[in-house]
Amino acid sequence: MLSPKRVKYRKMQRGRMKGIASGGIEVSFGEYGIMALGRAWITAQQIEASRIALTRALKKGGKVWIRIFPDKPFTKKPAETRMGKGKGMPEGWVAVVKPGRVMFEISGLGLDDAKKVFKLVSHKLPIRTRFLARED
Repeated sequence: MLSPKRVKYRKMQRGRMKGIASGGIEVSFGEYGIMALGRAWITAQQIEASRIALTRALKKGGKVWIRIFPDKPFTKKPAETRMGKGKGMPEGWVAVVKPGRVMFEISGLGLDDAKKVFKLVSHKLPIRTRFLARED
């Protein structure tokens, strides 16, 4: 699973996911990409499942770029715990994704194959996505 090597603070506030993505909105590295149409917390497990689906579908044929990283910790309190007594322990890591963010890119495949691969990947993600081709 992806997670930061070290962080300044162990626990973080939830924050807001208002607006659209300001960076990472174009296919920069590969030939094709997959863009988020909704907003969500994408967990490290979901990113890993998507990565596995991508690499299996590529069959050593292309290159993959993962453009999101789970750098935000989320906490959970144990089940059947009363209110109060502070914030829960860190449970996992998430990447905050806003609409317009390019999450994955690939190169070394044809257009039809790339669409099929990204269709598999979109099933692993909790938000709607759109297929993108690089505009050169």
